[in-house]
Amino acid sequence: MRVALFVACFNDALFPGTGRATTELLERLGHEVVFPPGQTCCGQMHWTTGYHREAADIARAFTAAFGGGDGADGVSGALGADVVVTPSASCAATVRDAYPRIARAAGDPALARAAEAVEVYELSEFLVDVLGVTDVGAYFPHRVTYHPTCHSLRMLRAGDRPLRLLRAVKGLELVELPAAEECCGFGGAFAVKNADVSVAMVADKVRHVRGTSADVVCSVDNACLTHIGGALSRLRSGVRVLHLAEILAETEGR
Repeated sequence: MRVALFVACFNDALFPGTGRATTELLERLGHEVVFPPGQTCCGQMHWTTGYHREAADIARAFTAAFGGGDGADGVSGALGADVVVTPSASCAATVRDAYPRIARAAGDPALARAAEAVEVYELSEFLVDVLGVTDVGAYFPHRVTYHPTCHSLRMLRAGDRPLRLLRAVKGLELVELPAAEECCGFGGAFAVKNADVSVAMVADKVRHVRGTSADVVCSVDNACLTHIGGALSRLRSGVRVLHLAEILAETEGR
């Protein structure tokens, strides 16, 4: 299968290792990965903070990059790819859930059609639902706990897909995170506009993470891991944060 990688702007700017890990993983599973150079941002921050016109412009750019031309031909236009995969649950949720609303707000039926034509999957969805695999041949001999992000949990309804993938990793000890479904407090602009509340929320999350005695906390969104990881770092906890893709890309002897 030919896969178009939507790396997401947050990963591209701050966590390039996640994009590389996603590519290595998919190639190891026998798939060709292409990178549409016209990709930028999904527009989530613009949409959620009220910049709706700008969000529509970004959505049009996304469908042009991943749909080919104006997006009317579906994902086949993205360098001949069959599907779009992203290591960002929040970005996948934005494209699938917010783009139809963005198009309606902009009065742009062509954008709505273009967005519907692009088939976008978050990485764990793609592995479990499309490829039908949970054991990807990974090896990661560490104690790991998993934080389900708000977008993966409530919008994508990713369920236990990431957990199924982690349970199949050789050498990995998966420990349950108490109050896992509680938000970490990042929420994009929420952490800036409501700093005191955000800090209180991440303090609770970090307390639960440390209570697991895990070596690593894992998630499917680096934005949340940035928030959690910053708090863990300030406490000098020694707990690392890693995106799911980075764990799944690890192999024995690497």
